[in-house]
Amino acid sequence: MEGTAIVFISSCLFSILLFSSATDTITANQTLRDGDTIVSARGEFEMGFFSPGGSSQNRYFGIWYKKISTGTVIWVANRGTSIPTTSGTLRVTSKGIVLSTDQTTDNIIWSSNSSSSVTNPVAQLLDTGNLVFGHANAIKKQNFMWQSFDHPVDTLLPGMKFGFDLATGIDSYLTPWVIDGNPFPGNYIFRLDSNGFPQMILWKNTNVQYRTGPWVGSRFSGFPNLSNGFFTTRFVITQTGAYYMFDLVNSSESAVLRMTFTPRGDFRCLIWNKQRHIWSDYLSYRMSDCSSYGTCGINGVCNAFNSSKCECMEGFDLLKDVGSGCSRTVQLKCGKGDGFKKYKGLKLPDTRWSWYNMSLSLVECEAKCLKDCNCTAYSNTDMRNGGSGCLLWFGDLYDMQGYSEDGQDLYVRLAKSGLRKLFFTTGLAVAPAENTHFRRRNSKKPVSIVLIPVLVVLAGVLGFFFLYILRKRRLNRAANLKSDATDERERDSLDLPLFDFVQIANATDNFSSNNKLGEGGFGTVYKGLMEDGKEIAVKRLSKTSGQGTKEFKNEVVCIAKHQHRNLVKLVGCCIEQEEMMLIYEYLPNKSLDFFIFDATRSKLLDWATRFNIINGIARGLLYLHRDSRLRIIHRDLKVSNILLDKDLNPKISDFGLARIFGGDETQANTRRVVGTYGYMSPEYQLDGLFSVKSDVFSFGVLVLEIVSGKKKPWILSSGSPSQSSRTCLEPV
Repeated sequence: MEGTAIVFISSCLFSILLFSSATDTITANQTLRDGDTIVSARGEFEMGFFSPGGSSQNRYFGIWYKKISTGTVIWVANRGTSIPTTSGTLRVTSKGIVLSTDQTTDNIIWSSNSSSSVTNPVAQLLDTGNLVFGHANAIKKQNFMWQSFDHPVDTLLPGMKFGFDLATGIDSYLTPWVIDGNPFPGNYIFRLDSNGFPQMILWKNTNVQYRTGPWVGSRFSGFPNLSNGFFTTRFVITQTGAYYMFDLVNSSESAVLRMTFTPRGDFRCLIWNKQRHIWSDYLSYRMSDCSSYGTCGINGVCNAFNSSKCECMEGFDLLKDVGSGCSRTVQLKCGKGDGFKKYKGLKLPDTRWSWYNMSLSLVECEAKCLKDCNCTAYSNTDMRNGGSGCLLWFGDLYDMQGYSEDGQDLYVRLAKSGLRKLFFTTGLAVAPAENTHFRRRNSKKPVSIVLIPVLVVLAGVLGFFFLYILRKRRLNRAANLKSDATDERERDSLDLPLFDFVQIANATDNFSSNNKLGEGGFGTVYKGLMEDGKEIAVKRLSKTSGQGTKEFKNEVVCIAKHQHRNLVKLVGCCIEQEEMMLIYEYLPNKSLDFFIFDATRSKLLDWATRFNIINGIARGLLYLHRDSRLRIIHRDLKVSNILLDKDLNPKISDFGLARIFGGDETQANTRRVVGTYGYMSPEYQLDGLFSVKSDVFSFGVLVLEIVSGKKKPWILSSGSPSQSSRTCLEPV
């Protein structure tokens, strides 16, 4: 009797252990029936039979989130054929995963259709949301015979490849549910097109609705850059295919993120809001009037910011029907002196009729295009670091869009006489020109052939004289600025590259409002792109600003020669007539307040990232106070003056109010109290006394804001003058 009990208990324990060790796996000896589910190892995902919305009698087999957002389905097997009853079963065979309406495989609803037989077959649900099939040992080595990630439905998850492989025949694309509550494939398809240089295209039935444009190194040409400190994106081109994917920077600590395709054809990037227990839009792409494919026809450029959105590039005229596009003013004559006109800030044309080579330089690309009479335009395949690779277009150009920022350079082929006409009628340089200009109507014809050469020569002489005077005035102004520095250490620090006003104007698209990054008491900050492809931030002092030459010079003196990873880098300055500008390195993630005071973006800053930011600010402050050649008191340390690079590393900026101390100086007194209230120390606010301790006080307030996510959780309350000795910090 005792032996029987022991055997019974042992068999029970063995059954329990066997069940617990196989909760994420189905073997050939098991059957998953309607009502049973499989859960991934850490409990991230669950799979089984379900009814969309919970009320439908039609049953589907799918995968959904387990820990959060129960019911959010990310993959469906039999989306084209539902099971009308609860008789569905899922089994694993040597040929793959089989879904049927009974315990046999006679009435198959769906199968994974593996190419060959597998011994010891296993299906396993991974914590990534991927359902995989293959030999048990091969799966442990990430060698899958089949995986659901190769066959997405309407959702992209981290680590999922979105693209095609011509060698294996895999084509991973998204097709939304026909309506909410019905996973049947809808009319839209979003896929990476394999014709020409790969680009993502949105189809509705057989018609192109939208395209992202080609990948240009860090983003798609006509789509916002999704990469940031929270997750990264990749685009890989191989000899047999191409794919796009995104990965979380730290999957163990990051929030849950997914990209999904809605029944209306919208693409959304969603993040799970842990506080509200809902999906929130993390990044959204606002479709403009120019987003629809081919809005302005062949060779036309769509610009949503202009009243007449359809325009022609110079060298082209509008056709009678505006929507039909533009035609060349002078037809190409191959081998007769054709050249190229450079257009900046474009969404590159449709690349389905293109050719590319990832190793050619831009010069080699131009030469290759000239040798082919059918080649009409060229560009780089990668716009980073000055550009690389070669991309050629043939025939008419389709679906171009004008951007004020983040656009690319396109070199369009024009006939020799057409290039000459551009020079005489517009005065623009050609092959290549540095600015993009669009025309809504024909340029005026020359009035007199005799008068034009005279005017050109006269304009050249006057231009040379004007540039000479302008350069001399700029140098004199720079010399005067340097001579204003009464201290030898200030004069040494003013050794800084000087930029021409024209250079900066071109880089910022003539200080376009679309390039504006921010605005403060000093003036406006603009994003710029130099001729060598380097991105910059331009701080332009306003004529009405309360800050002047003293603050301008003060900032140059403080940071021109100070090199530290947690201080913003000053690239140069521009001083011409009444213009005073500082040129900094461009930091894509803006300032710290852009993140911590926003309910959605603050979720990107986990505790490890916040600690890294606090630590970086402290290192930068320590350098200013102790390790730099000159002791510097910032006097305006606050969250808006902490900039973040692409990796969310902090950099202290805005030294307009800073003060420089000598080696034996520790504190100073001023009658003019400047800075931001709420960050000022009591002794500075009340008595004008400041020292390194003043910055430490501001740093403490800044730390409280980073930790709490609230603006100035404590502010200075001075009370009446008689109560100044009892000044304290009080909560808002």
